[in-house]
Amino acid sequence: MEQTLFQKYGGFSKVSRMVLDLYNRLLDDDDIGPFFDDIDMARIVDHQTKFISSLLGGPASYSNDQISRTHQHLAISARQFDIMAEVLAETLADHGMASEDVESVVNAFEKRRNLIVG
Repeated sequence: MEQTLFQKYGGFSKVSRMVLDLYNRLLDDDDIGPFFDDIDMARIVDHQTKFISSLLGGPASYSNDQISRTHQHLAISARQFDIMAEVLAETLADHGMASEDVESVVNAFEKRRNLIVG
């Protein structure tokens, strides 16, 4: 039986550390950081851990409708999405993810662009 990326990279505990690092980087970004002003970061990190886990083939899943509803009021631009994808790729690589696996996760994220960009 083939191992998922979620299993390969340590499950929720490892993904959670990646997501915490991701948000530390995003909060420092002038274009992305302001989206998280007045946001319950513990809640968003929990949701994002589940979302990234789903991109890795883990047990969590989000429907397209859920993703769209969550982001529709934010007016995220294509440029901001690109920054997020770039920071995601850098974070995953810095946490020891192989380049082909980073590419797979970023491609899965990219497939949801039309649900996030407003």
